[in-house]
Amino acid sequence: MGDFAVLYGSPTVLSLSLLLTVRAQLPFQLGGLETKVVFVDGGNTFRLYHVSRIAQLSQLDPKQVLERIFISRAFTAYQMTAIVLEKLKETVDKFDSRLVIISDIAGLYLDKDIPPKEAKDVFNQLTIYLSRFAEENQLIVLATYLPYHPSRRNAFLQEVARGRANVVMFVKPTKFGQQLVLEKHPLLSLGYAAFPSENLTIDQFTGGRRNGKNSRVLSHCFGRRDSAVELLCEGTAQR
Repeated sequence: MGDFAVLYGSPTVLSLSLLLTVRAQLPFQLGGLETKVVFVDGGNTFRLYHVSRIAQLSQLDPKQVLERIFISRAFTAYQMTAIVLEKLKETVDKFDSRLVIISDIAGLYLDKDIPPKEAKDVFNQLTIYLSRFAEENQLIVLATYLPYHPSRRNAFLQEVARGRANVVMFVKPTKFGQQLVLEKHPLLSLGYAAFPSENLTIDQFTGGRRNGKNSRVLSHCFGRRDSAVELLCEGTAQR
């Protein structure tokens, strides 16, 4: 616990974040955290049908799973900042959550109506807060960073997010599918794990096969039951 993790790369990061909202609710012995989930939605990314389908595949009651996910939506950078800085602590305490997902953390700060300096300053403040928040409250904060059109602002924000996080994972497209690359971690050895293409169905995606040649991350994941990395590895590896 205590990780501020950033998951970036292809749009698959959104599917992975939805997968985590379900996996986190599983018992510890099944690789979960036995916890409710706080989902801060910065880009209208939450997909109820996908979460329900993942719950069914995990042999869980979709209605009960959805009831254990608290969703807070932000439509402007100012709303996102207020939700995180002013309301996140109260919400986590209320729901006794050990996993917070910040979905599409940078999108709202790339709005051209926000002056570049202001966007950079506030985003920097946001990531500092999230890093401290995860450590002080001993929970996992996972932020997804979606691919956006290259720009100086986007490059800066991504660099800030990756630099502030103590765990960084990159979803890398490959010729035969995709890889989950562990780029940064305070304890685990770095490496990668292969998992199916984002073009597969939810059923196929959540039943991704473990690749014996590309499972260096997987080989290290199963030892920590409080790791954001393990939640992802378990979710993409198990049938």
